[in-house]
Amino acid sequence: MKWWQPDLYLKNAPSRIVRRQVIHAIRHYFDAQGLNEVDVPALQPAPSDEVHLKCFQTGEMYLHTSPELAMKKLLVAGETAIYTLCHAYRDEPVSDTHAPEFLMLEWYRTNTDYHAMMQDTIGVVRACCEVCNVKKLKHNGRVSDPFQEWEILTVEEAFKRYAHVNLWADDLRAEAEANGVFCGENDTWEDVFFRIMLNKVEDHLGDGRPTILCEYPTQLGALARKKPDAPKVCERFEAYVCGVELCNAFSELTDPAEQRERFNFNYAERKRIYGWNDPMDEDFLEALEYGMPDASGNALGVDRLIMLISGAEKLADTVWVPVK
Repeated sequence: MKWWQPDLYLKNAPSRIVRRQVIHAIRHYFDAQGLNEVDVPALQPAPSDEVHLKCFQTGEMYLHTSPELAMKKLLVAGETAIYTLCHAYRDEPVSDTHAPEFLMLEWYRTNTDYHAMMQDTIGVVRACCEVCNVKKLKHNGRVSDPFQEWEILTVEEAFKRYAHVNLWADDLRAEAEANGVFCGENDTWEDVFFRIMLNKVEDHLGDGRPTILCEYPTQLGALARKKPDAPKVCERFEAYVCGVELCNAFSELTDPAEQRERFNFNYAERKRIYGWNDPMDEDFLEALEYGMPDASGNALGVDRLIMLISGAEKLADTVWVPVK
């Protein structure tokens, strides 16, 4: 059945009502706190800096996978508290929880760290639920109560609890295979990490109440600041609800030399894995050289939040026109 057939279109009408309410609630939440709503171009001169995020290229420009680098340039320019609601683009297959084009909420506050982003995440999710008169988030028969105290769990703790794996083992592959996670012959440390996450950990997160999974290994936070008293991890977290990743946030890395080093590593990895590479955003690195203030930021998938609030089965049920 096609989405534009009246019966199916009307069936999904409640989710579109939630969509309007959520977008209104997001703006009200941040406007009330004095953040400026900004609008940045979707077309950017360089692709994503993340190893596994694939961009759509149009001529000599790229559709952004996130407004992140453009918004950080605004922080260099003097903005101190900003947010945007924009479409982002990632060249990945359509699934129940992903579309190649989706609505993203992204925001930044200077002179804050990832703890401030945790409180913002809790606040904005609760505000959206209140506007929609919803007390529980739902997906695939699972329920999560955002008005309970959110669980805060480090990646190290999650690996121990759900996979019985020591994240810092000398041989992570051996730890994984001893606990039932198959690894490919050519898997890197990062590959093994994600196999454990996907097979043993992720599905447990956000059951009953949302989970904030924090303190990722530093090599998995290309733009995140190292934790000062534990530099092998970075000040990064993801929020999970009913096993669904909702957002990705961190204290921002502002050191230009370290940022270039991390970019170089990621671009080399992408070349090794996928056999291609594209230009680096030198303008962003120049902006860091000029001086970016300490800040924290967060990127939240609005379509996923709408899906969880409305209880829709998949993202396509929450949008006006689904991407096919």
